[in-house]
Amino acid sequence: MITALDAYLRDAPVAFGLLAVALTAFVVVGVRLSVIDGRTHRLPNGIVLPSYPAAALLLSAAGASAGEWHRVLGMLGGAAVLWLAFGALHLLYRQGLGFGDVKLAGLVGLYLGYAGWAAVWWGPFLALLLGGAWSLVLVVTRRATLRSSVAFGPFLVAGAALTLAVLP
Repeated sequence: MITALDAYLRDAPVAFGLLAVALTAFVVVGVRLSVIDGRTHRLPNGIVLPSYPAAALLLSAAGASAGEWHRVLGMLGGAAVLWLAFGALHLLYRQGLGFGDVKLAGLVGLYLGYAGWAAVWWGPFLALLLGGAWSLVLVVTRRATLRSSVAFGPFLVAGAALTLAVLP
């Protein structure tokens, strides 16, 4: 996403501003949801659901003003793919993945899809790696057992943020 921001800064300043606001909103909402999920194992609808239209509007406007309509389609596709994939995982094992994580995955999918299809796959993959590593640390240090519950929202946000920061 850094590459897109750089290109927009030079060629499409309106798109740059809109994308910068969208990414700032992602960081603010992501940090807030991560803290809440880490403490309560809940991802409140009052934060997640209003973030969908805000992100969709900002990202669509950025893509449209830069003339990059493929990003708008990617954004919608990314949200759908991640929402459906995480929804299927939720149905397979409800105790392991809550429906709040499904809704958050759709929101994250908007941003990752805007960045491209590689990001749609890398974001959740990195989330699983980060969440698994953290869980392993907790088990090894005996702060948790193999049956302990770990909030996944913070790792979903971190995986997406890392992907957005690193992928071109």
